[in-house]
Amino acid sequence: MPFEPPKREPRAAPDDPVAQLMQPFAGVMGVARKVAGTLVEKGAELWSDPSKAVELANQGSALTAELAKLATMGQDSPTRFKGKPGTAKRVAWADPIPLDEVKTVGRALGASINDVLLSCVAGALASYLRDKGDDTDGVTLRALVPVNLRPMERAYKLGNQFGLVFLELPIGMENPVARLYAVRENMRSLRGSYQPVLALGILAAMGAGPKLLQDTLLTILARNASAVMTNVPGPQQPLWLAGARIDGLMFWVPQSGDIGVGVSIISYDGKVQFGLITDKGFCPDPARVIERFGGEFEKLVLTALMCPWGHSGDLDPERAARTVGVA
Repeated sequence: MPFEPPKREPRAAPDDPVAQLMQPFAGVMGVARKVAGTLVEKGAELWSDPSKAVELANQGSALTAELAKLATMGQDSPTRFKGKPGTAKRVAWADPIPLDEVKTVGRALGASINDVLLSCVAGALASYLRDKGDDTDGVTLRALVPVNLRPMERAYKLGNQFGLVFLELPIGMENPVARLYAVRENMRSLRGSYQPVLALGILAAMGAGPKLLQDTLLTILARNASAVMTNVPGPQQPLWLAGARIDGLMFWVPQSGDIGVGVSIISYDGKVQFGLITDKGFCPDPARVIERFGGEFEKLVLTALMCPWGHSGDLDPERAARTVGVA
């Protein structure tokens, strides 16, 4: 009996750009089919436990809403931190501040450590823009913030596994207390969000897809943000290298696409430090931004010190600012 080769489905030519563009999504569609099959098999279970069906429906609705939000997100504000970056970069970093002070301020004002630090970053960026003569009234600046999605039991494995969220920094608010509470609310709205998971899927598609897909997705991400910002919790005890004590640590956030600003926050040995890397064309003097960070933090320290004894709950931003003279 003569040998007959197995029949194969016709494949698009390797140089077919449409086929190249759609190839990364083939695996996603396969997973979707498996999920659909699993749902059919689990149909009886869902009927017997209606709460599971409701939970699944709610998750699907939330995921769809987040996807629509990302797809319809407008471009970030056209500040001097936005544009086409070049190759020359500038870096600067601030003197470290005691982490316990940040915690104390946060507790006094009803905010987290991240809320306090990001509010100070927003204030420093805003002050720099106003010093350059730019109008910041009502302006927000959007930053991409990496979110770790790797479970603790897999923390030892190599490679990155993170998503991204878009955080709006209210740089148009000069009142430091109002700005702190606005940052806090923006952070709270992102907790439990599906944005990191969706972003992880986008990053996976970028890594597996052709350059055309990578460039398209990078453009979409970059046009909606002006900066990449991350806070890394470092070791809270001193480290030593070759018999010498390490006084401080700093890192620089990588930028992709047309994003030319990276904000680094790292805690080490009971202190927290703020660093900034900028594109020379956007901000040739990042030290001018850095020097404002401490001042913004001191405003919140003064506000916390002036809080009524036994105070709980949010302060009135206008009254608090007038009391300490930072309105």
